[in-house]
Amino acid sequence: MEENDEDMPQLSSSTLTALQEFYKEREERENQLKNIVEHNQTLDVTFDEDWQLSQFWYDDETVETFIKGAMNATKPNGKIALISCPTLYSRMKKAAGERHVVLLEYDQRFAVYGSDFIPYDYKSPLDIPRDLSSYFDLVIADPPFLSEECLMKTAVTIKFLSKKKIILCTGEIMASLAERLLDVNVCNFIPHHKNNLANEFRCYSNFDFDSAIE
Repeated sequence: MEENDEDMPQLSSSTLTALQEFYKEREERENQLKNIVEHNQTLDVTFDEDWQLSQFWYDDETVETFIKGAMNATKPNGKIALISCPTLYSRMKKAAGERHVVLLEYDQRFAVYGSDFIPYDYKSPLDIPRDLSSYFDLVIADPPFLSEECLMKTAVTIKFLSKKKIILCTGEIMASLAERLLDVNVCNFIPHHKNNLANEFRCYSNFDFDSAIE
């Protein structure tokens, strides 16, 4: 039996307009990403937060603070690893000079960063290149989920990658576990997000990060 067109659900004009705007914005973002790949450039591309991946972007002041601290905590030819904090990469890369900056991240959208992107799933903490063992002068990590399992497995990755200096961003309730796992202490500096989090969020380090951002 053929269905009558009158029986088919119809979108309202406002819904149709919103849908068209969504597809237009998505096409513009895809074109931006295509431009990065074709021209081998790192641009200020806007990536939307994916809450299903527990993504919450830092605000601009927090990003700049991390960049200042990272530059002061590493030598001009130093090596910096970013774990699960993709919003730091683009601006960190621009400020890094001769420093080598890489991003370990689950979200494949960030593969546009080419060889600086390393696919990463905290559930497989050592499923990363073997030659990166003790390779990085500074590791900055922001485990995606506020759970002991996530922090413990991310800590395995951090210790594998790090020569010495570590910055960890996670909830305040993880303080004692973070100290046991990574020998880090809470900093005076408090990271902030563009969209406020329900949980108290803190920064931890195993060196004097507060002095590095003064």
